[in-house]
Amino acid sequence: MPESPADQPQLPREQDARPPLHLLRRHDFRWFFTGQTVSLLGTAMSPVALAFAVLNASHDKAGDLGVVLTAHMIPMLVFLLVGGATADRFARRTVLVWANLGSGLTQGAVAALLLTGHYALLPVAGLELLNGVLAAFTTPALRGFVPELVGRHQIQQANALLSSLRNATRIFGPSLSGVLVVAIGSGPAIAFDAATYLFAAVCLRMLSLTSRPKKVQRKTGIFGDIRDGWRQFLGFRWVWTVSATFCLMNLVQTGTWQILGPELTGKTSGAAAWGFVLSARGVGLLVMSTLLTRLTIRHFLALGQLMSVLIAIPLLVLGAGLHAPYLIAAAFAAGLGSAVASVSWDTSLQEHVPPTALSRVCSFDDLLSYAAIPVGQLSVGPLASAFGGFRVATVAGIIYVAVAFFPLAFRSVRLLPHGGPGGLVEQSEVGAGGQTLPVAGGGDGERADGDSAAQPLLSGQPVEQT
Repeated sequence: MPESPADQPQLPREQDARPPLHLLRRHDFRWFFTGQTVSLLGTAMSPVALAFAVLNASHDKAGDLGVVLTAHMIPMLVFLLVGGATADRFARRTVLVWANLGSGLTQGAVAALLLTGHYALLPVAGLELLNGVLAAFTTPALRGFVPELVGRHQIQQANALLSSLRNATRIFGPSLSGVLVVAIGSGPAIAFDAATYLFAAVCLRMLSLTSRPKKVQRKTGIFGDIRDGWRQFLGFRWVWTVSATFCLMNLVQTGTWQILGPELTGKTSGAAAWGFVLSARGVGLLVMSTLLTRLTIRHFLALGQLMSVLIAIPLLVLGAGLHAPYLIAAAFAAGLGSAVASVSWDTSLQEHVPPTALSRVCSFDDLLSYAAIPVGQLSVGPLASAFGGFRVATVAGIIYVAVAFFPLAFRSVRLLPHGGPGGLVEQSEVGAGGQTLPVAGGGDGERADGDSAAQPLLSGQPVEQT
């Protein structure tokens, strides 16, 4: 058996030494980045505006807000795999244009109901349900789109630049939304969100995409494509190994942080400290994602997995009952680690998974990531009641550290090369009926770990929490 690319001594291709903003000189990336800037700002503003809009219109009925939020989440989970298969079957730009147009119309209809004083739970929940379906098509298409816009040696820079943008909007978007809600009301703020979707669709239409990869002709339907995507997902040990750990990490971290975090911080340092903690985490995300536009790392996935351990520090600090200064520092460190984990994961997938299967692989990753979160959120309350919140936070932190380190036991994770000639792992696409379709790339055709068989395991993607 020939030596796998992960085992060969190689030097990675140098990342583009030019400043990361030079990517904006590329016609397609510039239009994409412009659309994402406006769209992400609207997305960051929307939760605050929607929450206050529903609460005000329903006369502070929290139950209505819960229904509206659930109506968005459930169809997104249900249709994620269909969205991934659609993005791999058709041009991703086309999928994104139609999804953004649809989201703009649904959000615009919600804004119209609120602005005209015709709020009712059923139509608003129905519109958010449609918005959730459209989000299921948007997410996997977006994750597979970056390699179509830049060269392979620029994927890390592009992901880091987009991550910086996303984290900046997460910091400033909610505050701006709050100001708009107070100044002009929730309806106009949601109308602005609707307009950002339409603007993003226009920007996407401006792309030329002369480098768009050729789509593989498929003889199966969407559900056959989903089955082939599952085989692709299992075809790389490093993919399902890391995805499985991210799923478990989301399970123990997200609910503990979101639910017990403010409660325990309030007990030790006061309610006001929680805002500073969240801000520190956001700053850490922004700082590291900005640094990653200039750094070159040979084994990027391994570093991301190692840095993800930092996300456990705030849980351990919470469990120890330490005061605000320690928790703020821990949250900043967690932001640094989360940024590296997120950018390295997306970059590794985009460099090593065949373009014709990338959105489907990402959809499996997303599905189990999102599905793990409500399970953790629902479990935290009963566990805290039974064993105490501080103890639960400590145990969650310890489990998180153990799970984060686990993938590093696999050579395919530790030695996965980052970009460059010969550093890209060639993999045959599993086509309809099990036939293989050659995909361009470096290496000798072996998987990164040299395995010839895959083992099924649940997967998930790390979710950045600010």
